[in-house]
Amino acid sequence: MSANMPWFVRGDIDGFFGLALDNLVQLLLIVSLCGGVLGFPDELLYGQVLPGAAVSLLVGNLFYGWQARQLAMRTGRQDVCALPYGINTVSLIAFVFMIMLPAKLAAQAAGASDPARVAWQAGLLACGCNGLIELIGSTFAEKLRRSTPRAALLSTLAGIALGFIALGYLFRSYAHPLVGLTTLAVVMLTYFGRVKFRGGLPGGLVAVALGTSLAWMQGLAPVGSDPASSGWRLPILAASDLWAGMNSRALLDYFAVILPMGLFNLLGSLQNIESAEAAGDAYPTGQSLAVNGIGSIAAALFGSCFPTTLYIGHPGWKALGARAGYSILNGAFISFICLTGTLSYIAWAVPVDAGLAIVLWIGIVITAQAFQETPKSHAPAVVIGLLPGVAAWGAFMAKSGLRAAGYGTPEGPAFSDDLLPQFLRADLWMDGAFAIEQGAIFTSTLMAAITVAVIERRFLQAALWSWIAALFAGLGLIHSYRWTPADTQMVLEPAWAFVQAYGGMGLLFLLARWVTVAD
Repeated sequence: MSANMPWFVRGDIDGFFGLALDNLVQLLLIVSLCGGVLGFPDELLYGQVLPGAAVSLLVGNLFYGWQARQLAMRTGRQDVCALPYGINTVSLIAFVFMIMLPAKLAAQAAGASDPARVAWQAGLLACGCNGLIELIGSTFAEKLRRSTPRAALLSTLAGIALGFIALGYLFRSYAHPLVGLTTLAVVMLTYFGRVKFRGGLPGGLVAVALGTSLAWMQGLAPVGSDPASSGWRLPILAASDLWAGMNSRALLDYFAVILPMGLFNLLGSLQNIESAEAAGDAYPTGQSLAVNGIGSIAAALFGSCFPTTLYIGHPGWKALGARAGYSILNGAFISFICLTGTLSYIAWAVPVDAGLAIVLWIGIVITAQAFQETPKSHAPAVVIGLLPGVAAWGAFMAKSGLRAAGYGTPEGPAFSDDLLPQFLRADLWMDGAFAIEQGAIFTSTLMAAITVAVIERRFLQAALWSWIAALFAGLGLIHSYRWTPADTQMVLEPAWAFVQAYGGMGLLFLLARWVTVAD
């Protein structure tokens, strides 16, 4: 059977366009934030950070492509799809604004000669620690996955997909409707309507090509100024700078960000393995998580501050017909543009708008899967699991709006709890939204698990899940935050109100067998 298992099929082209676009967006974000916010010089950005990212992406993409082929040969199936893999967007943003930017500002205040390098070293430490947390977590994560209801795992992903992917990209699609809706029509035809373009043209290629053409016609491209100079930049070990970060106070100063983000990425990757199994591809949990952790450690060793993750979207790529080849193509392509400096040319010529519809479709598929792959009676649990992710996106939107109005800028007022009464005048209870935002992925999983246990009248289990939530609140992993001049930031301090609330829920569920009767 193995002789008939092709490394590449036509569906891999569609999958490649979607996954490469997603990774490309992260790389463009890195260039924008590292250059504009952190002030990284081009030599550091193009000479260390991007080549380090190339190493981490190539390691993972090659492994997950090989892993898919091994599963296909073991099971005798030809529809096995590799786990999607790339740079973690949430960690990227968190590390820039909650670790590297504060480290840079502190270095500037202390009179350091190169504050940008201090920020980079703090980022390397955070990335390496994140990978270590995933590597250690791979030894026990399978037991965690088997003890958690599928509705809890899938609905958590769906909430993130619905808010940060589907709604976020929907706004952008409607901001430029000729590009956004025309390419969405292509995606709907090929992916929802299950039809093919004549000549065998992949739908993803048609969508990106048409979107790029329309973007140029509308003046949305080229993007920015002329591309920067290109040239091969081979990866260079950054072990000395990683060690410098370890010898600084960065680990203590930013532990409140590093630990939750490591656990966040571990749980997120775990949920994506569950999503793949729900779609028919059962991968070894420990092995998959370990390589993901190794990818982040490799990133830190070679100069990238940004950890990798198993992406949401496996069912979407599988539905596109992607198998093992799309992962290998993605690793090769991303490595090439990072190592040759051609990323700036791509950003100049192909606006993100050209491929938004593909990413939007992935968000829709993930949300739908949460309902399709769980028992019908668990639908209320899926809805409850969706809400924290959507709420976190709403809190993000509110804060982004404040920054657009001048809050949190050097010239404007700082964020503070004085904003809460102003929100209340519009009947917006943002204190609750900001509390949900902190550790939203944990809150989603725990609340959905509680709901599943209640639906099945396993009240003792519901009580135990509630008390686990109380423990998380007591450790500050959920709901605990503090105000910074331009954000609300998680802080590892007990959120006592929520400890009491979840404890009370658990007590009520424990007493339910004696104080309630079956309807």
